[in-house]
Amino acid sequence: MSNTPKALRLHIALMGRVNSGKSSFLNLISGQAVSITSSKEGTTTDVVEKNQELLPIGPVTWIDTAGLGDETDLGAKRMEKTHAVWDRSDVILLICEGSKIGEYEEKIIKEAERRNLPLIKIFNKADKFSCDGEGIKVNALDLSLRDEVLSKLKAELIKVCPEDFINQPTILGDLAPKQSHIMLLVPIDKEAPKGRLIMPQVQAIRDALDNDQIVTVVKENEYKMALANMKIPPALVVCDSQVVDFMVKNTPSNISCTTFSILFARLKGDIVKLVEGAAAIKNLQDGDKVLIAESCTHHAIEDDIGRVKIPNLLRKKTGKDLLINHVAGHDFPKDLADYKLVVQCGGCMHNRREMLSRINKCEQAGVSITNYGVCISELKGVLRQVLKPFPQALQQYDKI
Repeated sequence: MSNTPKALRLHIALMGRVNSGKSSFLNLISGQAVSITSSKEGTTTDVVEKNQELLPIGPVTWIDTAGLGDETDLGAKRMEKTHAVWDRSDVILLICEGSKIGEYEEKIIKEAERRNLPLIKIFNKADKFSCDGEGIKVNALDLSLRDEVLSKLKAELIKVCPEDFINQPTILGDLAPKQSHIMLLVPIDKEAPKGRLIMPQVQAIRDALDNDQIVTVVKENEYKMALANMKIPPALVVCDSQVVDFMVKNTPSNISCTTFSILFARLKGDIVKLVEGAAAIKNLQDGDKVLIAESCTHHAIEDDIGRVKIPNLLRKKTGKDLLINHVAGHDFPKDLADYKLVVQCGGCMHNRREMLSRINKCEQAGVSITNYGVCISELKGVLRQVLKPFPQALQQYDKI
């Protein structure tokens, strides 16, 4: 991994009415022809994303959307894609024709207020329209203005940037003292990418190093030997969910242990709510619908964790004939009423806002939601042991 994962980037959505110049503005600030531009309405047919290092802000993802007021044949479908962007946006750039604030702009402003999202107004086409009020004035087609516009935009972003982006939460650095030993138990199986580790494992290693901790990485075959050879036991052991029962069985009770996915339940979402959601497993009945949501769109293998292993574990544990559906990427049902349980993956490919949005949607619909690590640990009867590093979540588990 040489680039910052998209999920750790500040997501900035460009929104506005049709033909307000969103794509031209993206091309200007990125310094590249990222989006196709035209005077014809409805040129942006799908969401366009561009990653950029925007110093001193850091890594960002620009999201160019189809404009409101699109009356073309594909307009309704484009609006669905645009609406979905709200769930993963950290900051909204409202691209206006000058400082004109009409029906469409008001809709965007009100939705940003409802979601408590910071909004920055961009008064585009300043060479043609009046630009009064607080906003960044620009002619997005004038490439000579790029440095000036970027400077003004970065100043505004620093003012409104979410606190949890400026001060990124730790993955595991607060779970063990500095200079202590952390052991990562990493199976190398069919799902392990050839020649590299998966993103949560890499991020955990980096987080431990950032917090001055010592990291040892082993496979399950070498785990017991590695423990036996250590003069001082590790302060924390973290494993892949698929070997959580093996880890718990072979880890002394005085050593804290958990899984990568449970670490991400805290990092990306609400670990207490996800633990609470796991209680719904024991109440599942024949014919109940369960949704399994993956944040990435990898090719499912023969023994895929989301498509095969979790469904099999759920059916075996409950003894019920469950109806299990799957979604991937940013797809997520608008109507959750038919589901009894949502099992979300760790979310390493989603930002925190999108994960919290999914939890909120489930809560509003009265549907329980948990994640892979919490679910698998519960199904294997070891959830209480792997929640010990998280007192609040453990307290919630003991209540249910």
